[in-house]
Amino acid sequence: MLLEVKVRAGSAKNKILSFRPPNFLEVAIEAKPEKNEANLSLCKFLAKSLHIEREKIKIIKGRSSPKKILSIEGITEEEIRRLIIR
Repeated sequence: MLLEVKVRAGSAKNKILSFRPPNFLEVAIEAKPEKNEANLSLCKFLAKSLHIEREKIKIIKGRSSPKKILSIEGITEEEIRRLIIR
């Protein structure tokens, strides 16, 4: 599944800020947007939040932008919604 993500790097803590169906997510990440740290932190945080392996998340667009498109394998929109909206 493809997921549009807006990242707020350099935040106080890692946190999912909002989810708008069908596939938009806004996330705060502690890591700074330097040396790919925010991207790595984002993928690690989402993998943990979605209970999937880190390798199943790939940034396919927007590596140097706060707006990204991620490819996430092995999970459906319904599962993402259930895990994120608690």
